[in-house]
Amino acid sequence: MSDLNPILSSSAQSIEAYQQAIEQSTLAVMQWLKQPEMYQGKTVAELRERINLDFSPEGLGNETAIERAVEYFLKDSLAVHHPQCVAHLHCPSLVVSQAAEVMINATNQSMDSWDQSPSATIIEIKLIEWLRTRLGYQPGDAGVFTSGGTQSNMMGLMLARDAFFARQGHSVQQDGLVGDLRKIRVLCSDSAHFSVQKNMALMGLGYQSVIQVKTDECSRMDLNDLAAKIEQCNANGEQILAIVATAGTTDAGAIDPLRAIAELAAKQNIWVHVDAAWGGALLMSEKYRDYLDGIELVDSVTLDFHKQFFQTISCGAFLLKEARHYELMRYQAAYLNSEFDEEAGVPNLVSKSLQTTRRFDALKLWMSLEALGQKKYAEIIDHGVTMAQQVAAYVTEQPLLELVMPPQLASVLFRFRPELNLDDAAIALLNQKIGDALLESGRANVGVTEHNGITCLKLTLLNPIVTLEDVKVLLSLVERTAHELLAK
Repeated sequence: MSDLNPILSSSAQSIEAYQQAIEQSTLAVMQWLKQPEMYQGKTVAELRERINLDFSPEGLGNETAIERAVEYFLKDSLAVHHPQCVAHLHCPSLVVSQAAEVMINATNQSMDSWDQSPSATIIEIKLIEWLRTRLGYQPGDAGVFTSGGTQSNMMGLMLARDAFFARQGHSVQQDGLVGDLRKIRVLCSDSAHFSVQKNMALMGLGYQSVIQVKTDECSRMDLNDLAAKIEQCNANGEQILAIVATAGTTDAGAIDPLRAIAELAAKQNIWVHVDAAWGGALLMSEKYRDYLDGIELVDSVTLDFHKQFFQTISCGAFLLKEARHYELMRYQAAYLNSEFDEEAGVPNLVSKSLQTTRRFDALKLWMSLEALGQKKYAEIIDHGVTMAQQVAAYVTEQPLLELVMPPQLASVLFRFRPELNLDDAAIALLNQKIGDALLESGRANVGVTEHNGITCLKLTLLNPIVTLEDVKVLLSLVERTAHELLAK
């Protein structure tokens, strides 16, 4: 084995190499954090030209490899903690989450069997129990940590599908899909995350199985249209696997009327899954918890901790109301979760997950809750929602800025509207160019999206250290950039 790159182990040589590598990397990150720019501003073409892979037969050693990573990756990375980095649901991370990553990576444990991750398994189970309590579910441990929202949504839809067929006396797991599959339907709003369509395609039912329900002026699912779509499906002989409600749409942060949807679905025994990848953070809130009214009634829930819980990527969870539904995906593997072990009380997480090998991401949330406490956690989550309301009020006071819709979570949709007599297409193009120019300059990262056919800019105000004054600086930068573009 090369002396330059020893395996992490208990040897003195390895521990020394580990210490040196961690210290070198940590110092580099500390230096990077001090740079004033949000982004160095290199284009796609420049990065393609700059970054080359040329692996030597002998290897460069740890020190040089880290130096090159700093030069070609770190220096050209987007600073998500920067107050002007507000384009996406991409949060800055808690310091303690970074510390947790050190332990997760060093131990390199896998959550697919207790004998690979003994203490980690128990911690994850207890966290799932705690999260269920916050949600309003009955005591239990039906749930699992996941890679994020897409995987959690997949689990909700898969179990909804399998429960649907199980009620007809058919096991999808054993025998596969049967019947007229083109009659299978899933309902979600037209603002729901694309992973609904993506996951239905992965399950062999295709995009065509997804029926989109209209939304109101605030991007929330329209209950009248939902009832009409259900009635239409029944009339057409179509079978509804599930309704996917959203608690925090990507752009508007809209939360569907969860209680009303759950009550409507219950009348027809339809599974309800809530994609609360973003809005689920309000489970911790002291001011806005009521936004999630009725979430305790639904069959399954997606949570994402690498959004407004401020965890490093990846970190999500799937919560299941009724533990019995986990039997629909159970698989016994002697080398992981033997019947003998289960009868002896050994915990089994692999049957709760679509993944086999899985990181101990739960450690990050546990350490964060311990470090901050529930009150402080609630404060930093509430900060973003309150900030969005303050920013929206400020935008409405600016003559050249137009609020596109009232904020609901921590995002603000607006656009620059010049005094010049420009048509809608020209205004749309101008706002697109504003977003592009800001990122290219390295000064800011503002989202560009559409709402009801209007191209607009988006501020996603997740960062708890950002102030209203920071956002005012950003908005003045938007206006200045717009005038520069108009002058060309």
